[in-house]
Amino acid sequence: MGRHATTRTRRRILLPLLAIALGAATWVAVAMVRSEPGCEPARVVVAASPDIAPAVTEAARALDLACVAFDVQARESHQVAAELSGTAPRPQAWIPSSTLYLRKAGGVPASGPSIASSPVVLAVAEPVARALGWPRKSLTWPEVLAGAGVVAGMPDPVHDPAGVSALLALREVTKGVSDPAAAYVALLRKFSATTSGATVFPTAENAVLRHNSGLLEGETALVAVYSPDAPALDYPFVEVAGATPQQGKAVAELKRTLLYGAATGPRSDLRAPGGQALRLTETDQRVEAQGQRSAEIPAAEEVAKALSHWAAVNASARVQVLIDVSGSMSAPVPGTGKSRLRITLEAAENALHLFRSASQVRFLAFATKVDGDRDYREILPMAPVARQLAAVDRLRAVRAVPDGQTGLYDSVLDVYRLAHGEWERGKLNLVIVMTDGRDTDPGGISRENLVAELGKLSDRDRPVPLIAIGIGPEADETELRQLVAPAGGQAFLSRDPAKIGEVFYGALGRIAGAG
Repeated sequence: MGRHATTRTRRRILLPLLAIALGAATWVAVAMVRSEPGCEPARVVVAASPDIAPAVTEAARALDLACVAFDVQARESHQVAAELSGTAPRPQAWIPSSTLYLRKAGGVPASGPSIASSPVVLAVAEPVARALGWPRKSLTWPEVLAGAGVVAGMPDPVHDPAGVSALLALREVTKGVSDPAAAYVALLRKFSATTSGATVFPTAENAVLRHNSGLLEGETALVAVYSPDAPALDYPFVEVAGATPQQGKAVAELKRTLLYGAATGPRSDLRAPGGQALRLTETDQRVEAQGQRSAEIPAAEEVAKALSHWAAVNASARVQVLIDVSGSMSAPVPGTGKSRLRITLEAAENALHLFRSASQVRFLAFATKVDGDRDYREILPMAPVARQLAAVDRLRAVRAVPDGQTGLYDSVLDVYRLAHGEWERGKLNLVIVMTDGRDTDPGGISRENLVAELGKLSDRDRPVPLIAIGIGPEADETELRQLVAPAGGQAFLSRDPAKIGEVFYGALGRIAGAG
């Protein structure tokens, strides 16, 4: 292992010098061509992802085309995508790290032939991997993420395709469970929206190789853990419109040599387009050199959905939780030794852990006339999650009103108005109502008037989704669905009150975009 690392480190340290040398050699060739009578060299700009740019530079130099000067520029793919959509000077060819970038850019094909690939892996700090059983066994993503003490981070999926690939693979992990929406949210919440300080994070295999080969004293090596559900980086080659005939011929020649494997030789950290075995003469044993199968990059709609899930789950929230404390909530739940209200309160308390620390939550109880003529009262004022967790004794102390009726309609309308008035941009503004029955307040607003008033308050630019959770056999599904419709919300039923926790987590998952 030591011999592999030493040899690898020596070669990798030389790579920046090699890239500089190649650039100088290209400049000399240009100068020599310019000195030939009657030859006006065509400058061909190739923007390439930094991890493949050295190999592209070497391939371009080896072509040695007459009257052509290749200028291979190592450029971050997201920056090139942004520039191609504007008025900046355009290259004649572009090799981003992923087809995903082609979809973001203007004036380029939506796809191109792949000239290399690199699997997206979970990079695991070597001490963490050893504690989980590596290298005695190969690890899986679920095993790693379930490990004690794991600190998971996520690169920004808006700018890094490794993040998108990870989101898609994590969705597959949760497909076999009873409530995949809730499980997916719980899994995503394991990840901080940064890789700083993380002991586990998604990245490209070639990035793991580069990290390990350039380790400094005191730095930790990374172990690559693979998933066939994670789409690989595919390095598509595309020709950018606007090239002259001479530039077009040169681009075609470069494309041909790269498609024949010029970027994936025995000195490269990259694999052939199909994920075949690494061709490195000596490979870091913390990666698996054998061929790796990767998922196809899905349609743009699926990628957009994955990104919206991540954004919603990571958004801080501002939540109003309205809990039914009418007399029927004191009914015992068979087999639990607890009342409907007790189980509901426990679910609400546990749900606090689903929200980001910057989120704020208010808890309210409702029945009929619980605060003078008002059908609801505040249990805990709007406050950050950490403060609410410290005050859960006040939530646990809530009791059902023995003769209380279900003042559902008036309470929902007033709290929805409150949420609408306190709406904050950039946050997930929610109203959650948990009830075991239909409205039974004889002096309250009618259902028709409630629906009409909620419709008036609904604002696409200031959305406040309403989640209604029906508890027990008496919950009226039709009523709940009519209530949430004007607010763009959803209704969920838990006919078995003992399973209210599962329903609550699933509801939050779906309203956050995970369903």
